[in-house]
Amino acid sequence: MTTLKSKLQDDLNAAIKERDELRSSTLRLTLAAITKEEVAGKEKRELSDDEVQKVITREAKKRREAAEAFAQGGRAESAERERAEGEVLAAYLPKQLSDDELNAVVAQAVEEAKAAGAEGPRAMGAVMKIVNPKVAGQAEGGRVAAAVKKLLAG
Repeated sequence: MTTLKSKLQDDLNAAIKERDELRSSTLRLTLAAITKEEVAGKEKRELSDDEVQKVITREAKKRREAAEAFAQGGRAESAERERAEGEVLAAYLPKQLSDDELNAVVAQAVEEAKAAGAEGPRAMGAVMKIVNPKVAGQAEGGRVAAAVKKLLAG
């Protein structure tokens, strides 16, 4: 078992013993998503820590989107629950880049793309190819794309 997956399992056991319903249900759902990913495809395989982290990131994104949807639908209690679950998952993810840090990385990538001959709004793909490996796991794709668009337009 990978170290991140075993940490999730240990934390789940601790949450159950402490009768922490929120953490235990969130970790159960996340471990189920990891197991589903492991058995997807033609044969069962063990996920690496990076792959487990991608599953956790995906689960956290689902919680954020659900919280927004519940908030727009006037279901504040459900939205708050989803946000709380997202915070539980955030503890297992690397620290997210601040807007300033993200903009600095994007600005550098725009300069690299311009040096390579890509300019204007059509340079979006070239810049994203440079930025994505640098910020992998530390910034959501939507935030990155918005920052790139903003810098290319300005």
